[in-house]
Amino acid sequence: MSSTTPASSPFASFWMAGFECTDQLNAFGHRVDFLPLTGHLELLDQDYAALGPHGLHTVREGIRWSQVERRPYQYDWRAVQRLLDAGRRHGIQQIWDLCHFGYPDDLTPLHPLFARRFAALCRAFVDFYRQQRPNEVLIVTPINEVSFMSWLGGDVRGTAPYCVGQGWEVKRGLMRAYIEGVAALREADPGIRLLTTEPLVNIVPRRDAGPAEIRRARAAHQDQFQSVDMLAGRLCPELGGRPEYLDLLGFNYYYNNQWQREPHEILRWANDDHDPRFRPLSFLLHDAYQRYHRPVVLTETSHPGPDRPHWLRMVAEEGARALAAGVPLLGACLYPIIDRPDWDHLTPWHHAGLWDADPTQPNPGLSRKLHQPTAAALADARRTVAAALAVPAAAPEFVF
Repeated sequence: MSSTTPASSPFASFWMAGFECTDQLNAFGHRVDFLPLTGHLELLDQDYAALGPHGLHTVREGIRWSQVERRPYQYDWRAVQRLLDAGRRHGIQQIWDLCHFGYPDDLTPLHPLFARRFAALCRAFVDFYRQQRPNEVLIVTPINEVSFMSWLGGDVRGTAPYCVGQGWEVKRGLMRAYIEGVAALREADPGIRLLTTEPLVNIVPRRDAGPAEIRRARAAHQDQFQSVDMLAGRLCPELGGRPEYLDLLGFNYYYNNQWQREPHEILRWANDDHDPRFRPLSFLLHDAYQRYHRPVVLTETSHPGPDRPHWLRMVAEEGARALAAGVPLLGACLYPIIDRPDWDHLTPWHHAGLWDADPTQPNPGLSRKLHQPTAAALADARRTVAAALAVPAAAPEFVF
């Protein structure tokens, strides 16, 4: 194990790279497929070769369910095979998202066969993977960001099933599939590692809120844990969740993950206005760890535009504080590592990665330009976390 990863970590490196792999239907009903759109499928070898000098030896990738299963229970693994082969060539550890926002054309989370189809996909993926790699540790995220997708598709018509006011029903549908998928994965491979990836947020009332507003904000804040509570069987136990289904707790954290509820207003992430309602990232990670007592991973984080380096240094400093407080933080994933466009309009590129695309090019996804300030910040971040890992922290209490 690398000296810059915790001794108990299953990951090849603390700092990880995430390749945007969404294959969802966007707000206009158009299928977006970001692995080819960002050029990653075409530039696999170039992308993987570029990671090593920056200490990135673990990546998040997605199989793109909508592309793998174009007909029910018939699977086309050719693109996944390309990813696997490239990972082997370059010595890259791959974490696999089985559903990263996209479903086959004939399915939504409200479909009566959604969970059955997803569990079958899980079994088929393990079979496909183990035929080639029978002994390597397999780390899987069954469904990415259930909380976000249930809101996007169930409440604001941003993706399938394009509902309003049905976020709870969509969340139950996604978690029924998640839980049945986990059962299928564990049956096919008892040693599989499971990585949840849920948003980590802080929802607060306005400064002069009355008791009713304060209660509503607190309830909304607690709702962020519903999906993981379902997986653990704490909420909706009829779905089949179990405590042992919690393994690696992944949380996604961005600059707009803290907000005032009524009226909606983003809290400034640098907190230069000294808002007492703002909570540092280390506090949020510690709070989530205390709720579940499982190892923690920051599975997505980035900031668009020129603030990227400042954000990355903040993440490293807060990660070091969390480690010092006894949080078993195993890694942080820069997501996306390669520039990506907007889901719905496709022309604005976010400039949030370590490498930028050039939107003036005929095919921006095939352009790669290292953002030097972010590369320098990553080098600083690596040193900050390595120093924290070298100092013994309060021994965390693992409950299995």
